[in-house]
Amino acid sequence: MHIGITTSVIQRGQTGVGQYVLALVRALLAQGKHEYSLFVLENDLDLFEFAEDRAHLVAVPERYRNPVRDIFWHQTVLPGKARRLKLDVLHVPSYRRLLCTRPCPLVATIHDLAPFSVPGKYSRSRMFYGRSVVPWLARRQDQIIATSACTATDVARFFKVERAKLTVIHNGVDHIRFIPGDAAQAKGLIRTRFTLQGPFFLYVARLEHPGKNHVRLITAFNRFKSVTGSNWQLALAGGDWHGASQIHQAVQDSPFSNDIRCLGFVPDALLPDLYRAAEVFVYPSLFEGFGMPPIEAMACGCPVISSARGSLGEVLGDAAAIVEPENIETLTTVMTAFASNLVTREAWRTAGLERARHFSWAQTANTTVNVYECAADIRKSTG
Repeated sequence: MHIGITTSVIQRGQTGVGQYVLALVRALLAQGKHEYSLFVLENDLDLFEFAEDRAHLVAVPERYRNPVRDIFWHQTVLPGKARRLKLDVLHVPSYRRLLCTRPCPLVATIHDLAPFSVPGKYSRSRMFYGRSVVPWLARRQDQIIATSACTATDVARFFKVERAKLTVIHNGVDHIRFIPGDAAQAKGLIRTRFTLQGPFFLYVARLEHPGKNHVRLITAFNRFKSVTGSNWQLALAGGDWHGASQIHQAVQDSPFSNDIRCLGFVPDALLPDLYRAAEVFVYPSLFEGFGMPPIEAMACGCPVISSARGSLGEVLGDAAAIVEPENIETLTTVMTAFASNLVTREAWRTAGLERARHFSWAQTANTTVNVYECAADIRKSTG
């Protein structure tokens, strides 16, 4: 089959969707089973150097990077390209770019339906588009991949998509990169790079308010420091996003601001060492369609405290200490328990390592190809 994948939503690889696209493409190309054409924004071509000799890279003019222009390109330009390339299947890995016209069998990935679950997560125009336009577009797709059973349930409920069109395929973990490794070496590297001198809690998520819940985490950290008087620090890794100014203000207003580090976007090459260097990974998100960072942290041997919102309970199972993310007192208590007890951390570390073994990008790619084949077969049978 000749399969097209549009990649313009990857945001330079700095979001969960971006990491999904890059990892999935690597795993699909490693199979060597099918022909792939990747539609890539001009300034993102460097991110796909690994695919140059195994896929056809179709450059998309940089002027279409703007979200509105990118939607316009998907609806007006991409269908013609799909026809000229004689694609057997076109995969759009984000619900915000779903096609209206159907130049070939269409497969979509829907990561979450956050606009239906987190008030104020996005701008009004983006919330309107997600709630009012996308449901109609979703019903025009031949097959839809949901990254969790939670997301699949939401798609069926809010978008009125037939269950027969939905396949749950969990994201994977790169078990070559995300392994326990040498913790002492990692601590030395991270100490030098980010001036994190003592033990620290780590949160990896874009600085987005209110969805990622940073402000409550900072409040809980303030209480933890007041109660314990410990030398622990808090590291927030992720680039600025919607509402980031409120997070930075909360850091500035903290009486322990000297012990809170905003690391910015952490390059992929450094991320495994950051997980290995952290004593505890904290993930108090208000909603996730999957939640890759806590699984990556587990694979690196870092014990995890997490919300169970959205898909997180499904994905993490019994391998993380679950907290109610809006209950600051409980979050403070659990953070204190982890910081004060090495035995507790070791128990959760062991549980996390075992849980992370269940997730593989190779398996994700295999099942994704099954969906491609299903979409193509259904379109053939229905004409």
